[in-house]
Amino acid sequence: MSEEKRNKIILEDLKFITDQLLPWEKLEGKTILISGAGGFLPAYMVESLMFLNESRFKIPVKVIGIVRDLQKAWKRFSFYKNSKDLVLIEGDISEYNNIGEPIHYIIHAASQASPKYFGNDPVGTLLPNIMGTFHLLNLARKNPLEGFLFFSSGEVYGETDPAKIPMKETDYGFVDPAVVRSCYGESKRMGETMCVSWHHQYGVPAKIARPFHTYGPGMKLDDGRVFADFVSDVVNNRNIVMKSDGSAIRPFCYLADATAGFFTVLLKGNSGEAYNVGNQNAEISIRELAHIIAALFPEKELKVIPYIPGKNMNYLKSTISRNCPEISKIKKLGWEPHYSVREGFKRTILSYL
Repeated sequence: MSEEKRNKIILEDLKFITDQLLPWEKLEGKTILISGAGGFLPAYMVESLMFLNESRFKIPVKVIGIVRDLQKAWKRFSFYKNSKDLVLIEGDISEYNNIGEPIHYIIHAASQASPKYFGNDPVGTLLPNIMGTFHLLNLARKNPLEGFLFFSSGEVYGETDPAKIPMKETDYGFVDPAVVRSCYGESKRMGETMCVSWHHQYGVPAKIARPFHTYGPGMKLDDGRVFADFVSDVVNNRNIVMKSDGSAIRPFCYLADATAGFFTVLLKGNSGEAYNVGNQNAEISIRELAHIIAALFPEKELKVIPYIPGKNMNYLKSTISRNCPEISKIKKLGWEPHYSVREGFKRTILSYL
C-alpha cells in the first residue's frame, strides 16, 4: 500500500500522534475492541493503531471494531481493507455482543454525539451510553483487561457556575433530566458512574475521557454541529450562515491533539478516574470562529451571514453559554494540545479539498 493513496493531512496527523512519548509497547501484539470504530473520534484511534503496525510494532496489534454500518465503515477504512489486523463487525453495542476471543483493551466510543440526534432520536442517543456500557463492562469483568476507556463528554458538566470555568474534573453544574436534550449529557453521566462502579466492585480498569468540541479530518460535514457546518460551507464555497447570535464560547481541540490525549488516558491514566481532553487555550465565541474560518481562504471571498431569529428551528440549541476544561490533571500525564484554532481548522479544510 503506497503512502500516496493516503490523505496527506491525515498521514501527518498519524505521524504526530504516534510520535508522542507514550508507552506504546503496552499495545504491541494485543487485541483491542473498539465500539463505534467508524465514528469521528475513534476512527483516528483505529488508524493510529494501524499506523503503529506499519511503523513501530514487530508484533501487530489487532483491532476489532464494532460498527453500525459495515459498508460505511469499510469506506472510511478503505486503506486497510486487505489488512488482517483490522476486523469490523456490524452490530448494535446496545445489544449484547459475544466477541469469542480474548480481548486486552476495550475502547467504548459508540455514541450519537451530534445535537441533531438529540431531538429526533433521544432513545438511540442514550442507549449506547448506558446499555452499551453495561455490556462492555460485563465483558471486561468476565475477560480481565489491561485497560478500558470510556468516551464521555464535556456535556456532563451541564450549566456551570461561571466562577468555576474552566472546569476541573470535580466541578459540576446543572442538567435538567426532564429536557429531551439531556438524553446525551445525562446518559454520559450514568456511563461514567457505571465505569467507576464496575472498577470499585469488580476491578475493571476503566478510565474516562471527557472530550470538548473536537474537530478535524473525517468529521461528517452534515454532522449538525456548528463548526462542521462552517467547514462544510468553506469546502463548498458557500457563505457561512449563522444559526444563532454566536455569543456562546467554546474551546476547540484539533483531532490529532485529542487522539493523543485519548491514548494518554488509556495508557497512563488512573483507573476509576476521569480526565478532561480539550484545548483550554483555544476558547473562542462561535461568531469569532465563523469569521476566522471564513477568512482562512481569502481567495474564496466568503462572508458571514448574521443570524435571523426564527430560522433553523430544528436546531436544539444548548443552554450553556460557556464551557471550557481545566486540563492540569491530564497535563500531569504529559499531554497538552499543540494546534491553534487557525492552524487546526486550516488543516481540517485542506483535508477535504
